[in-house]
Amino acid sequence: MKYYLIAGEASGDLHASELMRALRHEDADAEFRFVGGDLMQKAGGTLVRHYKNLAYMGFIPVLRHLRTILLWMKRCKQDIVQWQPDVLILVDYPGFNLSVATYIHTRTRIPVYYYIAPKIWAWKEHRIKRIRRDVDELFSILPFEVDFFERKHHYPVHYIGNPTVDEVAAFQARSLTDFNAFITENGLEDKPVIALLAGSRRQEIRDNLLRMVQAASAYSEDYQLVLAGAPGIDEEFYSRLLQGKSVRVLYGQTYPILQHAIAALVTSGTATLETALFRVPQVVCYYVAMGRLVSWLRRCFLKVRYISLVNLIADREVVPELVADGMTVENIRSELHKILPGGSARQIMLSGYEDMAARLGEPGAPVRAARLMVRLLRKA
Repeated sequence: MKYYLIAGEASGDLHASELMRALRHEDADAEFRFVGGDLMQKAGGTLVRHYKNLAYMGFIPVLRHLRTILLWMKRCKQDIVQWQPDVLILVDYPGFNLSVATYIHTRTRIPVYYYIAPKIWAWKEHRIKRIRRDVDELFSILPFEVDFFERKHHYPVHYIGNPTVDEVAAFQARSLTDFNAFITENGLEDKPVIALLAGSRRQEIRDNLLRMVQAASAYSEDYQLVLAGAPGIDEEFYSRLLQGKSVRVLYGQTYPILQHAIAALVTSGTATLETALFRVPQVVCYYVAMGRLVSWLRRCFLKVRYISLVNLIADREVVPELVADGMTVENIRSELHKILPGGSARQIMLSGYEDMAARLGEPGAPVRAARLMVRLLRKA
């Protein structure tokens, strides 16, 4: 069968690549065409466009590149219709993907599957109308989404487990590198590592990274700062931001960094979940301009109490969240102190990670999703 996939960011590229491998195992004749990234390319198939050319974040950057985004969206829709896949699989990225879903649903008979349900429980809940109308099958990777979609909105959803559990477990099973080997291979100091995961988009990194570094530098005598370089972000970009700062940037080594980190400063998103699954105590940091206004709007309009996946899954505050006006250098430094070895919150947080992991369930999400997708398609 022919599968067309769309992933618009680094985490989607990772999840989609694992799904592609699982689909090929279930369907030996699988052909792939996709919008995605490097990992999907490695999984095999035809890359139509790299997601880094579409990764604009924030109102002004999106507005500035709106013509490019709309032009590419039009071409993407035409490409799907021309290729005539057996199924269109959308991976998160709702702003772009829901528009594509509407177009394909209204003009073709191609089934639309949504892998990694849009997070409408947090924002833009009205999108349930579009999902109900334009999406044939919805696949969830967060356990609390089942109640949201099925009980609140009476829309059936398939919970298949969380692929990040698989990705971390697979890495831990094959990785035998000890700390000494890790620092030697990467030219690091013989000091414990504080990991910095500052996001995958340029604006996100600009907003968060320097505040993280300023806060963590207070502990530079005993710890070294290691930044996980984001795919698609060039070294020169980081060099300009970090000029004069004692921070090492490693590309393609997020999991090795977390494996050997003693603590972490992390922006929201999948990275918070990955950090928790590696059992690394963390502070969630997410700066937003006009922080006081955003904090007020968040209280008024955001549908959930938390922004980090760790807290959302656990349904309680396991990790501290410093958001908008709450993300100051002083606050970051204070929370980081609590989770370093000997800190008052370290063991409590590690215990909370165990509760969260139990709720997520066992590995096997991509395999379960692929098996179900192929079965549904063959039945249809």
